Amino acid sequence: MKQTTLAKIFAAGLACSMGLATVLAQGTSTTTITTDPAGTTTSVLNGSGTISTIAPDSNYVVFGGEATAEPVRYYHTAKTVVVDPEGHAVQWTALRPDMPVRYTYVREGDRMVITKVTLEKPVSFYEKTTTTTTTTRP
Repeated sequence: MKQTTLAKIFAAGLACSMGLATVLAQGTSTTTITTDPAGTTTSVLNGSGTISTIAPDSNYVVFGGEATAEPVRYYHTAKTVVVDPEGHAVQWTALRPDMPVRYTYVREGDRMVITKVTLEKPVSFYEKTTTTTTTTRP
C-alpha cells in the first residue's frame, strides 16, 4: 500500500517538474482560449524569449533556452507579422539570433504557427555602423 502511494507521489512530482521545466525554458507564456458561437475552440498562446535559430530560406524559428531534447520549431507563414516595439512593420531579414522577442502563436496539429513577432528593442539597436576614414597624402 505504501509503495503504491509513494509511486503515485513520485510520478506526480516527475510530471510537474517536467511541465515546470518546459514552461521556464520558454520564458513567459500565456494562453487565451476562445470559443465562437459554432463551438470552435481556438487557443492563442503568447510567449517571450530570444531567437536561437533563424535561417533566411527556412519557414521556422527556434527560440533559445528551451530545455527539451528536440528543439521546438515555431513556423511562420506569409500572414505572420513582425513589428518593432512601436508597432512599425519589420522585414524577416532584419531578425538575427540573440534578439529578445515576444510572440503569439496558435497550435495547428503538432505545429506551432507564429502569428505575430514583436521585437523587444528597435531594429536600429542591432544595426552595425561602419565608418571609413580616407587619408590623403601630399
